[in-house]
Amino acid sequence: MSLRLPATPVRSEAGSDDGSQSSVDDAEETWSDWLSDSGRLCKSLFDDKTFPSAADSLKYDKDTHGFDLSTACQRLGLDFHGRIRLINYIRKEKPQVDAIGSLTGQEGFLSADEYLVPVIEDDPLLLENSESWSDSDDDAANAPTDLRSALRRISALEAKIAKSKQDLSDYQALVTERLDISRLKDAVEGADAAVASGSGGTRDDDTHYFQSYEVNDIHAVMIQDKVRTSSYASFIMSNPALFHDAIVLDVGCGTGILSLFAARAGAKHVYAVDASDIAEKAKKIVAENGLGDVITVLHGKVEQVSLPEGVTHVDVIISEWMGYALLYESMLDSVLQARDRFLKPGGVMAPSQCKMMLGLSDASEILKERVGFWNDVYGFDLSTMSEAVYDEAIMDIVGPETMVSNAYAVKDIYLRDVTTRQLDFSAPFTLVSTAERRTKVHAFLLYFDTFFTPDGNRIPEDAKAQVTKDAGLAEVWQLGRRPSRRASQSVKPQMSSFSTGPLSAPTHWKHTIFLLRDPIIVEEGTVVEGIFHCKKSDENSRELDVEVHYSVKENVDAEMPGERIVQIFKVR
Repeated sequence: MSLRLPATPVRSEAGSDDGSQSSVDDAEETWSDWLSDSGRLCKSLFDDKTFPSAADSLKYDKDTHGFDLSTACQRLGLDFHGRIRLINYIRKEKPQVDAIGSLTGQEGFLSADEYLVPVIEDDPLLLENSESWSDSDDDAANAPTDLRSALRRISALEAKIAKSKQDLSDYQALVTERLDISRLKDAVEGADAAVASGSGGTRDDDTHYFQSYEVNDIHAVMIQDKVRTSSYASFIMSNPALFHDAIVLDVGCGTGILSLFAARAGAKHVYAVDASDIAEKAKKIVAENGLGDVITVLHGKVEQVSLPEGVTHVDVIISEWMGYALLYESMLDSVLQARDRFLKPGGVMAPSQCKMMLGLSDASEILKERVGFWNDVYGFDLSTMSEAVYDEAIMDIVGPETMVSNAYAVKDIYLRDVTTRQLDFSAPFTLVSTAERRTKVHAFLLYFDTFFTPDGNRIPEDAKAQVTKDAGLAEVWQLGRRPSRRASQSVKPQMSSFSTGPLSAPTHWKHTIFLLRDPIIVEEGTVVEGIFHCKKSDENSRELDVEVHYSVKENVDAEMPGERIVQIFKVR
């Protein structure tokens, strides 16, 4: 990290006749130095466009994205360092503009040291503080008309420059002191040297992941998940016009079950891709079912495989890419690359949209099983073993009666246009307790809803995922009969969906449970507000790092307390 500072201003005695011209020259040089230092290319806060100066970038963000940094800082009551944290937070976490508008100024990141570290080296926005130069005495109408007034004006400008320089100097010192940048730099350079000398190696997050899908049991679990399999089958079966004579790409095909469904639904050709050795079994399965002329299995990563000569685009991409907490395993990254490489304009992604849902759960049974158990083991206190439980997400199933709030969508993923960059995110949430009596909330609970639209378009705003009480597979077997062209044209296209939440039949994805170190006491109307942060883990890109920042207030009309609680979890 480097943070350049403007040139040191030279102070002079304003009342000295001999120093008057020198003072003017010195001030002009200082002002020029400041402008040249702050005039580097500056990137927008919300997209990849760059501009000749910080002022141009801020104007663009205001005109294009409706975000005024100065106004936001004033509304939130931010000081110099708070402003820096907000800029770095936006650059690092990439929140939506609406999410910034809902901030209250009490968020934990506005006092967190990690957001003092510049995300962009020599970021001009960190050197820019337009309010320092916006006083009314700078207006042309108040321009000095004599030497004494001019010297006073120069002195005032020098003082402002000195103040800005001191703020930046203090900022640099604070970052260096609290985050020990020099030691971090040495560690990074040492790691780079180790790799270059052969004593280290490139991290491989894929080998174990792909090997795990070579085992039969994992495919048995997925296929026997009735909610999952019947939902995909129902979408294919209900939309024969979409699949009839279509070129289909199945990403992460596994045994090839979705490819088999698509082939039976009338697909012209299906290209089934898997990087795991399960692909070799899929080839045998395809042949044994007499579909070798319709389905081609490609063994390799979808990022690297090529379709046969003459095939440049596909009509439909179908994939069961969802993991625990929706994004665990990062398979969606591969699906999006396949979309960008192969899907024709206007083509359909199946599923087309997924929503990550967050709610409050009493989770009392989970607490007893995972924490209380250790308090008395054959008469011994092993409670030390329970400490790590609060650091990692728990994958388990809870009943609908454990939910004490409605769910809130913290992430809405529309597969036609989402980018991998947007899969690391921060989102505000508001959860209102539905508890009928005073209750302890021991966990945040995360699940996801999945939607399939026959045209690939977004679902209506008020659309709800289907809650399946008793999933069955009887209708799936109808796909053994190839539909006729007439049937394909006569069936009305239908949207399909499923939920993995507690109200629906359990799935192999289970529920993602974030146990709280300190339970929240709620009653009907209690509000829990906060920000949900989710990003790929630095240690393993297929795992997730989650932070939940939250505060509690009695009801929607009460003021939010200043205390903000932060808890960090691993999803792995």
